[in-house]
Amino acid sequence: MIPAQFDYLAPTSVEDALAALAEHGDDAKIIAGGQSLLPVLRMRLNAPEVVIDLGKIASLRGVRDDGDAIVIGAMTPHAVVGSDPLVAEHAALISKAVEHLADAQIRHRGTFGGALAHADPAGDLGAPTLALGAEFVIAGPGGSRTVPAEEFFVDLFETAIGEDEILTEVRVPKHTGWGAHYEKFVRVAHQWPIVAVAAAVRVDGATIAEARIGLTNMGNTPLRARTVEDALAGQPVTDDAVRAAAAHAADGANPPSDLNGAADYRRHLSTVLTRRAVLAAAGG
Repeated sequence: MIPAQFDYLAPTSVEDALAALAEHGDDAKIIAGGQSLLPVLRMRLNAPEVVIDLGKIASLRGVRDDGDAIVIGAMTPHAVVGSDPLVAEHAALISKAVEHLADAQIRHRGTFGGALAHADPAGDLGAPTLALGAEFVIAGPGGSRTVPAEEFFVDLFETAIGEDEILTEVRVPKHTGWGAHYEKFVRVAHQWPIVAVAAAVRVDGATIAEARIGLTNMGNTPLRARTVEDALAGQPVTDDAVRAAAAHAADGANPPSDLNGAADYRRHLSTVLTRRAVLAAAGG
């Protein structure tokens, strides 16, 4: 189908974008890379009167070092994030996840912040940013505010971004030297994951000193597998030890049941994928 008619605005600054959003209110829709919004417009599931394109705001693109964190602009394409040396060195888990995100065309067009703001529970970026303790910088009429990942993902396709606000950047604390792996299970290549696990592990000798585990598509939002994290701390990097901890991956989760798998299937799958992800991240 062809989208309903709308007016198109392409501001060149965050201030101008916020002004346009304030002027048009509920009649406006923000577009970043368009990989999520355009299909919705084509199917006429949403018919805004105004589309505000953030693509010409240069300040929203790029990756930079900011001391104890790296900062990723919301409009930075996935392909740029995935190939950036700062991300690879200090937030390898995000690099690993981007490798598995859709196909090359979408990775070159879709944006890091756009995918996170869309907040699809099956999206590949929510769990890694949650696991690494990222912070989301949101600009609005009253200035900017910073929201931790645990408060950013509110519910199904819902985030802490207000109707009059724009996500500008994501701050990711450095996890330099940590092993990382993103284990994703799909039936067809480039599909949304049925379940995926993001694992970052800090190893001291042959022992797991610390682990951070994020779960994809195990509830309405990305989840931290905190029971697994606690169980892994101080354990040897062995299959038996990791398997025992990973058995708790679904604790507190509320996975969906759909054509790709029942909730119980996803619970079991999460334990298998968690074991694989942790062992791979730990080099075991």
